[in-house]
Amino acid sequence: MTSAFNLRPNKGVIQSLQAQRGNCMLRAVIVDLDGTMVDTVGDFELALNRTLAGLALPAVDKSFISRTVGKGSEHLIRSTLARVGGDANLYEAAWSAYQRHYADINGSCAQVYPGVDEGLQQLRSLGLHLACLTNKPGAFARELLARKGLAGHFSQVFGGDAFERKKPDPLPLLKACEALGTSPAQTLMVGDSSNDAQAARAAGCPVVLVSYGYNHGEPVASAQPDAVVDRLDEL
Repeated sequence: MTSAFNLRPNKGVIQSLQAQRGNCMLRAVIVDLDGTMVDTVGDFELALNRTLAGLALPAVDKSFISRTVGKGSEHLIRSTLARVGGDANLYEAAWSAYQRHYADINGSCAQVYPGVDEGLQQLRSLGLHLACLTNKPGAFARELLARKGLAGHFSQVFGGDAFERKKPDPLPLLKACEALGTSPAQTLMVGDSSNDAQAARAAGCPVVLVSYGYNHGEPVASAQPDAVVDRLDEL
C-alpha cells in the first residue's frame, strides 16, 4: 500500500489513485458526514447536555464528545452515561430525550468545513457518482445536509439505521456500492476516522481521510489510508 504521505501530488489525489490502479478507474465516491463534511460537535454538545440536564446528570465537554462520536448515537449515549456516572438503566430515557433534543437543534451549531462544497462540486464535475454514508441516523443526516446546502450533491444518503450493521463493519459500504452500481474497487471512501478506513479496507474500497475531524484522539495517518488531505477540494 502506498504511504499516505506519498499521495499529495500537484495533479490531485483522485488522479494519482487512478494512475496507480491502472485500468480500474474510480466511478463513485462515498463520503462520511460528521467530522468530514460538517463540524457537528456543537450540535452534539447541545443535545447531549440538554439530555443530561433533564436526567439531573453533569454535562460533558466538547473534548470528550469529539473523541467519542463516530460509532452511532447508541454508542454515544451509552458512553456519555458511563462518563458522567449515570446508571445504565437510564439508557432508554436518555435515548428518547436525546432524539427529541437533536431533532430540535440539528444543524444550528454546526459548520461546513472549508473546501467541502467546492470539493463535492469538483468530484461531480469528473462524472463521479456521490453517496453520503454516515453512522448518524438517516433522518438527521438528510436534514443536516439539506440545512447546510449539501444535499444536492448526493444521489444516495445512508444513515446508521439503513443497514443491519454500522461502520467499521464493511456491510454499509458494500450496500452503498450496490446501490450506486459500482464495485468496491471503483468506489472511493472519504472519511475522517479509523472507522471509515477499517470499513473501506474490509470492503475493498480505496480510502482517503481528512486531517481534521473526529478520530478518537488519534492521528488519522495511523489508520493507514491511501492518502490524507487537509480539505476536500484537495481531492
